[in-house]
Amino acid sequence: MTTTEELFRADGYVMTCEATVTGINDRGGIVLDRTVFYPTGGGQPGDAGLLKLHSGTEVAIATTVYDTDRRTIVHVPQDGMLLPGAGDRVVCEIDWRRRYGHMRVHTALHLLCALLPYPVTGGSIGDCDGRLDFDIPEAGLDKDALTKELNGLIGRDLLVSIKWISDDELAAQPDLVRTMAVKPPMGTGKVRLIEIGDVDLQPCGGTHVSSTIEIGTAEVTKIEKKGAQNRRVRIALR
Repeated sequence: MTTTEELFRADGYVMTCEATVTGINDRGGIVLDRTVFYPTGGGQPGDAGLLKLHSGTEVAIATTVYDTDRRTIVHVPQDGMLLPGAGDRVVCEIDWRRRYGHMRVHTALHLLCALLPYPVTGGSIGDCDGRLDFDIPEAGLDKDALTKELNGLIGRDLLVSIKWISDDELAAQPDLVRTMAVKPPMGTGKVRLIEIGDVDLQPCGGTHVSSTIEIGTAEVTKIEKKGAQNRRVRIALR
């Protein structure tokens, strides 16, 4: 399989594109030369949506994942779909409502990282809620206080932008990496950073809104103890 061009890396707001089918893998997954579909990774679910053939046939995509090479993106069709053939031209359309929810939650979780400067041991992203697990030596987190601080950052209408640094630059700044379980992909010569105003800067391959005001209102709904030094913080968007 060949490397898939990842259009969502430069612009998470691109909802559709034309592409060519380069193959069908041995599990029935559809591989394209380019895509707007985000593949599962970094706690963010893979995109769902449609592939539309010029014949009028529509292939419903249940989720999107990376193949084992981590370079090829596989579009997983719903059961019973008639699959396209290699060389077919398709129009890709993501489920925008779902994706935009992921973008809002993902950006809010970056702000939560800024408020809680501890190593992140895990996390997950939904279309209206999410969580992060922090390696925190002592408890004492206050749900209401965190909610107020989080909405304070959201209300500042901070710009969310993309920067790129080299592998060597990241290796020289290990403090940029907040996640203990998921390491940023290296080996291509450059690493993608997400910068939120003057409050957060860290490697991330996911999709985000362009300004914090798009997140809306957030609430810290629960803080759970998951071990001697592990605290799970859950948020929901209203």
